[in-house]
Amino acid sequence: MGILNVTPDSFSDGGRFAGRGDALRQAERMAEEGADLIDVGGESTRPGAEEISADEEVARVIPVIEALRGLRPLSIDTRKAAVAEAALRAGASVVNDVSGLADPGMAGVVARHRAGVVVMHMRGNPATMRDHTAYADLVRDVQEFLAGRLKVAIAAGVERECIVLDPGVGFAKTAEQSVRILGELPAIISLGQPVLVGPSRKSFLATLGGGKAPAERLAGTLGACVAALSLGARIFRVHDVGEVRRALDVAEAILHRPNSTQRG
Repeated sequence: MGILNVTPDSFSDGGRFAGRGDALRQAERMAEEGADLIDVGGESTRPGAEEISADEEVARVIPVIEALRGLRPLSIDTRKAAVAEAALRAGASVVNDVSGLADPGMAGVVARHRAGVVVMHMRGNPATMRDHTAYADLVRDVQEFLAGRLKVAIAAGVERECIVLDPGVGFAKTAEQSVRILGELPAIISLGQPVLVGPSRKSFLATLGGGKAPAERLAGTLGACVAALSLGARIFRVHDVGEVRRALDVAEAILHRPNSTQRG
């Protein structure tokens, strides 16, 4: 899943692809590099980001989605049912909801359009999530949250095979907690749905020697994605599509190589 932020203030590439032309060229580049899905976002969800109106978000993303139809399947990165509705009508086929269906209308929108949905774990909102990192049991709490939201989606009419779960690396989690939840992915996979991870260029990588600035965290991103693949993750939301794609292809070939010592 290639990240296409059409925002002026995202943590890693804020403003670079806010213009329609720049956004289209970046999407084409990611498609050439092997992106299976392009995730279009019109509102920053970096820690401390302030919410924008649905109208402003729609104005940012819809022209891009309309222009990209047919290039690759598109997802809309939004917490708002109204934005998801507009994006699905414009040509998106997946909703990537970092709030875990917090908007009461979101699951219904997804169901009506028979769309896919990524349900992520987060507490609070981007402006407040740094204040919500105290857990009784991190892994159990994330697992129980996602299990509950999975039930909400299904009850609203979303087909189970259309639902992907995301443990929310970096969202209402300290660096140490982000590392732990990645290492405990089998607990999330046990819920029976495909799992997406989004470690790309995030600050927790710096604590592992992965680079101080976002642009310096490619090696850390590659390490996190390969580790997550080995633990069962199947979708990877990243900025550096070509490099991650090649790393995952190599890791996949090694991890799933037939055992040459077997006979029979």
